[in-house]
Amino acid sequence: AFPGAAKFRPDFAIHAGAGFYPSEDQWLSILKADTVLGFFGFNESFDGEAGLAPFKGELKAWINHTRTQKYNDKASPEIVLVTPISPESWVENYDERVEALTLYTTAMKEVAVEEKVALVNLFDSTLLSKEKGGSTVKTPYGVVPASEGCEVIANELMKQLFGKEGKSPSSDKIFAAVEVKNWQWMNDYRMPNGVHVYGRRNAPFGRENYPPEIKKNRLMTENRDQAIWAVVEGKSFDLVAADAKTGELPPVETNYKPSGKNGSIEYKYGQDALDALTVAEGFEIELFADEKTFKNLANPVQIAFDNKGRLWVATMPSYPHYRPGEGYPNDKILIYEDTDGDGKADKETVFVENISLPMGFEITEQGVFVSQAPHLVLMKDTDGDDRCDTQEVVVTGFDHHDTHHAISAFCADPSGSFIMSEGVFLHSNTETMRGAVRGVNGGFYRYTPRNKRLERKVQVPIPNPWGVAYDKWGQDFFLHTSGTKVNWMMPVSHKAPYGNQNPGTIDLIDGGQRVRPTSGIEFLSSSHFPEEMQGDLLYCNNIGFLGIKQHKVEEDGTGYNLTYRQDLLVSKDGNFRPVDLEFAPDGSLYVADWHNVLIGHMQHNARDPLRDHVHGRIYRIKTKDRALVKPVQVAGASIEALLENLKAKEYRVRYRTRRELRGRNADEVAAATKAWVAKQSGEHAQLEALWVTWGIGQLDQDLLKTLLKSDDHRVRSAAVKCLRYNTDEVSDAAELFLTAAGDEHGRVRMESAVAASWLEKSVALPIAEKAVSMPLDNWSENPLKSVVNRLKGAKAPEPSKKVRAPKHLKDKVAAKLFVKGHEIYHREGYCGTCHQDNGGGLPNAGFPPLSGTKWVNGDPEIFAKMVLHGLYGPITVKGVEYPGQVPMTQFGGLLNDEEVAAVMTFVRNSFNNRSAAVTPELIKKVRADNKDKQGLWTVEELLKKN
Repeated sequence: AFPGAAKFRPDFAIHAGAGFYPSEDQWLSILKADTVLGFFGFNESFDGEAGLAPFKGELKAWINHTRTQKYNDKASPEIVLVTPISPESWVENYDERVEALTLYTTAMKEVAVEEKVALVNLFDSTLLSKEKGGSTVKTPYGVVPASEGCEVIANELMKQLFGKEGKSPSSDKIFAAVEVKNWQWMNDYRMPNGVHVYGRRNAPFGRENYPPEIKKNRLMTENRDQAIWAVVEGKSFDLVAADAKTGELPPVETNYKPSGKNGSIEYKYGQDALDALTVAEGFEIELFADEKTFKNLANPVQIAFDNKGRLWVATMPSYPHYRPGEGYPNDKILIYEDTDGDGKADKETVFVENISLPMGFEITEQGVFVSQAPHLVLMKDTDGDDRCDTQEVVVTGFDHHDTHHAISAFCADPSGSFIMSEGVFLHSNTETMRGAVRGVNGGFYRYTPRNKRLERKVQVPIPNPWGVAYDKWGQDFFLHTSGTKVNWMMPVSHKAPYGNQNPGTIDLIDGGQRVRPTSGIEFLSSSHFPEEMQGDLLYCNNIGFLGIKQHKVEEDGTGYNLTYRQDLLVSKDGNFRPVDLEFAPDGSLYVADWHNVLIGHMQHNARDPLRDHVHGRIYRIKTKDRALVKPVQVAGASIEALLENLKAKEYRVRYRTRRELRGRNADEVAAATKAWVAKQSGEHAQLEALWVTWGIGQLDQDLLKTLLKSDDHRVRSAAVKCLRYNTDEVSDAAELFLTAAGDEHGRVRMESAVAASWLEKSVALPIAEKAVSMPLDNWSENPLKSVVNRLKGAKAPEPSKKVRAPKHLKDKVAAKLFVKGHEIYHREGYCGTCHQDNGGGLPNAGFPPLSGTKWVNGDPEIFAKMVLHGLYGPITVKGVEYPGQVPMTQFGGLLNDEEVAAVMTFVRNSFNNRSAAVTPELIKKVRADNKDKQGLWTVEELLKKN
């Protein structure tokens, strides 16, 4: 944040992003700031009394640094410190929070006096007695003020800064004008897709697009500032006319060269689109809805059925993100119904519109939680008309500087807490009433609506997860969207310090069936599908292989094994982009088709004119010879009927039923569940009942302890997971974990140790050590040892980074290039992502191998041209033709001459290749010879010119 800050927070200084995003000082200089308000003390207060001295030292250091600056080019800024607000009395650990905030407010007062700077004391001015609610500021989720709370804070700022308070006759108009300006300004200060604007993916397209966009955006922001002053002065201001003078953005040319398999500028419709889709034998596919019938259905990204059996769809026509001057985003969440039972949607309801990039959503008993990065927003229909009436910011601070990595693909666990996926590059720093929750470089969050708790559930080395699914027993699995993997989540769910990543776990996908990028995952659970397929894993892929893969899931020691069963769906339409799937109440499988010519950030310009913003389809897959499932009533059903639903074979019936029960009177549900479960002999029904009591916040501890002693390790594992999230309620939780740590089955033992990692060290360490002393297998060894090491304060074992050049590269310069090239090759989004760590490529997804090919080992100038400028279109590699519709990334703007030479040298001497090293001098020559080259090479161009 300022020079020297790292010494005060060394634990947060371990991770720094790559790029040239402006520093705080640079932003303030851009704004020519005269006065700087510093809001501090809330997050720091969770450090308690021990953190006071470091806090005061850091605050003084910031003040002294800021005083040395002249942001307005004339004089040092005036500095105003602003304390935190007081908490409401309903907030968890209210008395302790008041005590801590009192200490930190006092510290800020002392620093303000010592440093002779102004202070706005929001804590004392908003503090009420506990009996009166604790605070004059209402914070529905413990941190972010409601609109009324913002008004209280605004008045206090006015009163303490300027000696004025209250509204003027034009306050509402001023407020509206300020909101318009704020929105424009935030698209500069926190521009979505900033990794392409300022970061490691600035080249090749970002440096062309974004300087003009930034200039235009700032002019538009200035216009909105002038509009505010016009309102204050009672004058009119023509914003449209002013914006018209901000200039036109330069046109962007496409680099897309259509050739069929992975895209076409000719879109298919109706029966033609259906004819391009092939399903496995015994199945059929139907079109449920498309953009021809419903023009709002553009770029669907996530689907979900509600308790009434209606399909909800999030759409993102504004993707990748807003472009200045082209109208504000109008993304939507839509509700579709088939009212006449013909298998096609005939009614559309717009639940919400004019939102931006709803990358994920989850329907809950409280409303619909929606990703609106940097916010998680709760949207509610308060009058029953199926339209959003209120939007509340629940948590803020989620990063979105690569929009397709932002919190996404929401999925609830058996308790109703939902998981949010987050990708690489991002640095999220959120505030909650229990303290800051931070994450870097990929992983998952878990949010519990009932008690408003957010946690960083998983921190692993993962490029871009886009999908989480729970099996029948509550075990969680996830996809690597940019990679090729499906993983079991529990082994990597142990607590990790900020910036540290847990060791990865075993890839479940057979090497011959790996594809990328995957998006959307679901367990097959439908009586409409063949019995032998129940429990199979399904996932979508949308480049190269376009369709749905199906794998059989089997037990494998502590973990699992996946065996490829079939391709459930394959498309010959290159624009078909399946991104999500979910089983409907009638047992059919619904599939969302993003439907777009272009896909991918690095290969095509974010503003490429062929990026589609109007197409989108929803399909459903059925069997030909089995009856559809008769939908059971969920919404409006009696509690007794809902409990009977928990015995349904269909996972999604149980999923929606638990959600419905969480919305009923908790005491009534708890009593009815206790009576119902006493009549159940099947342990899975008992487990469902346990999940219901967990979800309503009235855990049946007797039932929990009974299931912890089950003969079925799957039930015991599920019970331990339930215990992990209810340790505050279960007084003998430590003893129960210790018993589970000695269980005969490795999954139960690992579940216990993973849960213990979130407890106090004195309690957790004996549990983890007991688990690690038991027999280990390839599933449990790394996770359990990592838990023990972390609890003992040791760093998790780092994978060996020692790379040696092959012996035949005897020249020291060449050997050094090889080692450097190894690191570049394995960067996320670079060569290894598509061509894999072993250089074998992904033939099923259209990515060729690098081993023993003339393109790699032949003329180095041709290879250099490919690396510098990229490659598009068909290419034959080792006798196999690849369509090449996913371009080879042009690395000339990302890498300098030495780096290009290094990665080429590595590739030419790895994967059984043995060819001469490439020199930086050669790359410099090739770059100069082709300095006027525009766009990507084709094979014909490369061979013609050589």
